[in-house]
Amino acid sequence: MPIPSRVSPVFIRLVFPAFAGVLLLTGCTDAHGSTFTGATQAAAAKQGPYVALGDSYTSGPDIPNQIGTPVGCQRSDHNYPSLVAQNLHLSAAQVRDVSCSAATVDDLATPQSTGNGTNPAQLTALTVTTTLVTLGIGGNDIDFAAILTRCVELDLIPALISRGASGLAPCRASYTSPGPDQIQQRIQTASGHLADALIQIARRAPHARVYVVGYPRLLPDGGAACAHTLGITSVDVTFLNNEEVALNSMLRQRAEAAGAVYVDTYTPSSGHDACSDPATRWIEPLKPTSPAAVMHPNARGQQAMADAVTQAITAH
Repeated sequence: MPIPSRVSPVFIRLVFPAFAGVLLLTGCTDAHGSTFTGATQAAAAKQGPYVALGDSYTSGPDIPNQIGTPVGCQRSDHNYPSLVAQNLHLSAAQVRDVSCSAATVDDLATPQSTGNGTNPAQLTALTVTTTLVTLGIGGNDIDFAAILTRCVELDLIPALISRGASGLAPCRASYTSPGPDQIQQRIQTASGHLADALIQIARRAPHARVYVVGYPRLLPDGGAACAHTLGITSVDVTFLNNEEVALNSMLRQRAEAAGAVYVDTYTPSSGHDACSDPATRWIEPLKPTSPAAVMHPNARGQQAMADAVTQAITAH
C-alpha cells in the first residue's frame, strides 16, 4: 500500500546441535518472544529458497535499518520477510526480498521506476528452485493513498468541529454518489490482475508454496477516536474500514482460487490500528510517533505480520 506522498515502504537464531533433542521435546522462544517447538523448527528449516514479493507494506519504508537496492524501494531489515526468514532459519543466500514501495500488481511483471533507482520486474526473482513465496500487493492498485488523502481533505473540518461524532460522510459520498462504489470497482479490476499474476508465479516457481498476505487493520470499526488522529468522521472511518475488508476479501478469494494460502493479518491487528494508543499501535497515523511511513506498519506491525506469516507456513 502506498503512503500519501506516493513514496509508495535478523537474523540468525543459534541452535546448538547438542541441544537438538531437547528442543524437539520442549521448543524454544526466539528473540522476539515467539515460541516455536523443535518439530516446527525442523519443518520450517526445510523452507527456502524464499522470495518475497510486494509493495511498501512488505518492504517497510522508514523502519530502521533501510537496506538493499534500489534505495527507492525502501526495504527494511526488520520487515516481515526478514523476520520470517529469521524464524525459518534461512541463510541470506536462501532469501530474495524484491518488494518495493509503491508497487502495483503490474510491477510484478515489469520494471518499476522508484525515483531513486529502478526495481527489476519482481517475478524475475522466481526460479524453478524457489520453494516459498510471499506476496503482499493490491493497495496501490486501488490507490488507497489518494483515497485517504481525499477523505482527510473532505472530512477534516466536519470531523474536528463535531469531534468525529458527526453523521456526515463526505468521503463516502465522494466515492459512491452518484452511481456505484468507485473503490469497489477498482477492487474488482485489481482482482483480475492478481489472478493473472498468481498464474505467472505458479509457472515460474512450480514447486513453491505461495502465501498471499493481507493488509493489517488501518482503522477501527468506527467511533470518534480518529477525528483527532486523522481528521476523518466516524461514519467515514466505518466506510473506509469496510473498503479495506473488501480488499482483503478479494485477496483471500484470489489466493484460494489459485491454490495459494491467504494470510490474515487484519484479524490479529484489531485494536492496533492507526487511531489506537501510540504505545500499542501497529499502524502509524498522519504524524508517526515511531519510525515508519504514514499509514504503514511500524516495527511492531511488521513483527505481527511476520508472526502471522510464520504460523501460516508452519501450519501448511
